[in-house]
Order: sequence, then structure tokens, then C-alpha cells
Amino acid sequence: MVALERRKDLGKKVTVKIRFFAQFRELLGSDIITEVPAGTMFSSLITSVAKKNPEGYAAIFDKNGAFHEFVILMKNGKRIDIADADKTVIADGDEIAVFPPVAGG
Repeated sequence: MVALERRKDLGKKVTVKIRFFAQFRELLGSDIITEVPAGTMFSSLITSVAKKNPEGYAAIFDKNGAFHEFVILMKNGKRIDIADADKTVIADGDEIAVFPPVAGG
């Protein structure tokens, strides 16, 4: 049944909003609204957007293409573990947020 549902989604696009914060915003912008193919994974979405600026990409990803361990990822206000980013599917209307480390005082 799942395979049948995925076939129906072939060619469909979903619209998502990506918000980068602090230094990531300075490098990549914020409130980016984009369309991606249905079934796109969280990590693929961030990779494709970050690659538009090599400095922004290097701020978020290490030399092997993995998220830096300090990056904070959120989908619709809920934190996504970096280990789950490759397994988390983006859905239409999702709001994605990417934060650098947060320090307080």
C-alpha cells in the first residue's frame, strides 16, 4: 500500500518554508519558500538550499557532507535529531528551522 501511495506522489511538488537563524540567516537568508518533489528528505532539502552558498554550506555541514553536531534542526516547531534527518520526509506546508548553537547568559 505504501509503495502505491508513493507512486501516486511521483511528480507532485510540496511547498515548504525554511528559516535559517543567526549566522546561518546571514549566509543563506531566511523565510525561504520553495517547492520540492514529494518524498524529499529533510537532509536533502537543507543540503540543496545550503549549496547555493559555499560558506553557508560549510557552516552547516562538515567536509563529509554530514550536519555539524552543533546544528539544531526543527520541523514544525519540533526538534529533529540529526540522526533522523535522512529519514524525515518533508510534507506540504512544513516549516523548517535551522539554528546554530544557542548560548545563553
